[in-house]
Amino acid sequence: MGRHGWNSGARRWRFTALLGVGVAALALVMTLIHTLPGDAGRAAGTTRDGDKVHGTPSVPPSAKPEVGWGFTHTQFSADEGSAAATKRVEQRLSEGSPPQIQHIMGWGADNPEPVKGRYDFEDMDRRIDFVRETGGTPVVTLCCAPDWMKGGTPGSDKTDWSQAALETAPDRAHYKDYAALAATVAKRYPDVRHFIVWNEFKGFWNDSEARWDYEGYTELYNLVYKALKKVDEDIEVGGPYLVMDSLDPRQKENASPTFKGSWGAMDQRVLDAFDYWNKNKTGADFVVVDGSSYTKDDDLLPDEFAATGKFTAVSRWVRERTGGLPLWWAEYYVEPADGDDVRDGWTEARRVAVHASGLIAMARGGTTSAFYWNPETEKGAGCAGCLWTPTDRASGGKALPMLGLLSRFGEEFPPGTEYETVSVAADDTANVRVLADDKVVLVVNTLDREISAEVDGERFEMDAYEVKWLRR
Repeated sequence: MGRHGWNSGARRWRFTALLGVGVAALALVMTLIHTLPGDAGRAAGTTRDGDKVHGTPSVPPSAKPEVGWGFTHTQFSADEGSAAATKRVEQRLSEGSPPQIQHIMGWGADNPEPVKGRYDFEDMDRRIDFVRETGGTPVVTLCCAPDWMKGGTPGSDKTDWSQAALETAPDRAHYKDYAALAATVAKRYPDVRHFIVWNEFKGFWNDSEARWDYEGYTELYNLVYKALKKVDEDIEVGGPYLVMDSLDPRQKENASPTFKGSWGAMDQRVLDAFDYWNKNKTGADFVVVDGSSYTKDDDLLPDEFAATGKFTAVSRWVRERTGGLPLWWAEYYVEPADGDDVRDGWTEARRVAVHASGLIAMARGGTTSAFYWNPETEKGAGCAGCLWTPTDRASGGKALPMLGLLSRFGEEFPPGTEYETVSVAADDTANVRVLADDKVVLVVNTLDREISAEVDGERFEMDAYEVKWLRR
């Protein structure tokens, strides 16, 4: 991903050397350079047949808009590293085959179309192959955009990987080009039946009006939606992948006067953007949001467990607005990050317990699919909040507690689960979070101490922050 300019130094050397030959000769050389076939951008390592089917696609069941509880591959994942370690992860994931998201550019994938009509899917191919090997449902997030679509320089060695550049939306003049790229991806991976359009409204901000550019996003979304449906009408498409920000409940500016709770007040600008997309979209098979339980100021109100109630409230609001469309959380966060976007301030037991509460809260709100943003690191023995240990060594790739939680939750509460209410002793109500169906009960101790709890008529002991599963 971190490619750099290939010829800036070479051109400076060439220019100096040619001064001795004469101005006329230099002019001739520069003219030739600028009229070479590759003038539109260096295409090394690319191909023209981007829509050629890659590998051996799995045979997916009939596409459904609900995929369950899974995770997102980020910059580092188990598609690379020690063979023993990557195989260990692959085998562990194969036990439950969770749905998995991969972006088309960034987060582990190189620029897919560095020059118009020239493609580089090497990284995407490897990631899709990994998902296929685990038996998981592959989901593609259509983000981000090649540089030439957003005012940058075309070329396989010209990609600007700075955050500002990566998070720039394509120019309106290139919306159709981006839709064409989406169609190319769909043709290349025919077993990918679920596509999310863009990520967090990145680059879609109206500076002059200090609000989201929901008109621009919706125009792009509709073009991509139509392009994908033209490839295969059974492809499932969703958006808008807005960050459902909340503010301090005492804040007035930009705060919704009606949508609020103990966890804060929703940012009205986000709600306006959602409503515009929802009203003007060409269609959607599922709806996608993203967000944290804490406020934009990183406050967990009134505490880290109660703050997850926001997920329930937002889920219900979205489903009501969309007439009950299947709801996905493409990302969700319960632990505030530091200045480097690292979340390692909690013990793993606390982290797992709060995440379990977040999953419970989403399910209670009607969410049927959600994806954990896996903060995998490239090297080392540990990895806070990761699903497995880094795969750089043969001993790596070992499952971590968060994978255990997500795997079990996905297996026990798949889409279509009918949840049931179970009894909780009065003196335990404030201390535990519970989710149940007719076969199992999930119980979370929200306290940093041992407790004795009575749930579903059964009394048992729980360690600090313990997550316990009870068979019914």
